[in-house]
Amino acid sequence: MAKLKIKTGDTVVVTAGEHKGSEGKVMRVFFEKNKAIVEGVNTVKKHEKPSAANPQGGITEKEAPIHISNLSLIDPKSGEATRVGYRMEDGKKVRFSKKSNQVL
Repeated sequence: MAKLKIKTGDTVVVTAGEHKGSEGKVMRVFFEKNKAIVEGVNTVKKHEKPSAANPQGGITEKEAPIHISNLSLIDPKSGEATRVGYRMEDGKKVRFSKKSNQVL
């Protein structure tokens, strides 16, 4: 299993596909599938049967997962997409932005 450079809570931009250019916060990461759910991006309409939780039923909108390869982290300094690197600082492994060299 490969190490993913995107974590829950990161702000990302979609770099490819139908939602290219959209920005959002990562709500959940699925490590085994290499996918992530981004807030407000890739919303799909889902038909739901009436249930105890939703007695009316109907059509609801929810976010669908996007492949990690189509996401890029946003640099907190410049606000642009950046690649992620790792380095040791004070005996701890930290992520840093390749664009601004700032610790994430």
